[in-house]
Amino acid sequence: MSSACSRPPARVNRKVDLKKAANYLDLREQWWANWQGSARDHGTFCVSCHTALPYALSRPVLREVQTEPNEPIYEQQLVENVRKRVRLWSQIGPYYDGSGYDGKTAESRGTESVLNALILAHCDSLEGKLSDDTLTAFANMWSLQQKKGDHKGAWPWLQFNQEPWEANDSGYYGATLAAIATGTAPEGYASRPEIQPNLASLREYLTEKSSAQSIINKVFLLWASTKLSGVLSRAQQRAIIDEVRGRQQRDGGWRLASIAWRWNGWSPKSLLNMWLREDGTPLTGKSDGVATGLISYVFEQAGISPEDASLKRGLEWLKANQNAGDGSWPARSVNKRRNMNSQTARFMSDAATSFAVLALTDQSASKTASHLNQYSASSRSTHYDELPTVLH
Repeated sequence: MSSACSRPPARVNRKVDLKKAANYLDLREQWWANWQGSARDHGTFCVSCHTALPYALSRPVLREVQTEPNEPIYEQQLVENVRKRVRLWSQIGPYYDGSGYDGKTAESRGTESVLNALILAHCDSLEGKLSDDTLTAFANMWSLQQKKGDHKGAWPWLQFNQEPWEANDSGYYGATLAAIATGTAPEGYASRPEIQPNLASLREYLTEKSSAQSIINKVFLLWASTKLSGVLSRAQQRAIIDEVRGRQQRDGGWRLASIAWRWNGWSPKSLLNMWLREDGTPLTGKSDGVATGLISYVFEQAGISPEDASLKRGLEWLKANQNAGDGSWPARSVNKRRNMNSQTARFMSDAATSFAVLALTDQSASKTASHLNQYSASSRSTHYDELPTVLH
């Protein structure tokens, strides 16, 4: 088996420059893997939700659609880094050991266990066979699932008051990733008897807490429901899709600041979240690649027709907004204004580029169309019940 992962050919729209997108992502992963800020013990580095995780999910797609003869060294390096940390789990230090980060040790472990399982399960799904490292990663993950309290069924999750993936509500996002990982793993892993109590607790948590979530968390929940059965009913899927449609902008894209926080009506806090960062700097009203790429991809995963008006507009936005210079898609932090000449200012563009690539090369819509009737914006009232609860 290869050290990274392989994938069957995917469709691609030739209006976008995938070679530049791949080059951008490779350079960013190279920087991340060698950045002092991401370095950890035993010669490893941490995995981020904005750069490394999206890269791991999207880079195999780019490699296959471009028929690259070899796996990029940075793809191999990332996967081997994850494997090494899984194998050394009992010996290796957490992302944050508590020195200057009170309470972050448990959060680090919980977060990493989910990310490790997802990355390795994704690789295994492309190979069609579960590896020992992936089974170990899942064992590590299930051992840290919370057994009691308000977050029973979820995992401790890193919180730095940074939306959308390191904030007070991000534990829910982490639980959706655990569901995606479990449902993605090949060889019927989700049906194994020994993990059914864990899955029951996870499904219960996702269901009971769903109504209180931000839209972006609900988008990840919708994604999870396409991978793992019993997460959402058809009616619940429909409700999320309609809510997300309602946030689509006139230009066809979506805006991260409009979906990252839970909307509590026309309160001062809700309004401030939409237009001001925590440092007081203003947010633009423009659509961005994180929200548009993610939503378009998840809509495809949910079996929405390629002819659906909302999805088509989202994909057209992506086709029209790739940076012609470096191949990336635009996105900025909703937390702080950063110097756009700095490396850290590109974190959200890293995620945006990966999600855009996934959306523009997705196979699921055409694959599903041959088996299922599609949910269409033009005929929602008659086709709601045709939306699949789970595609896998």
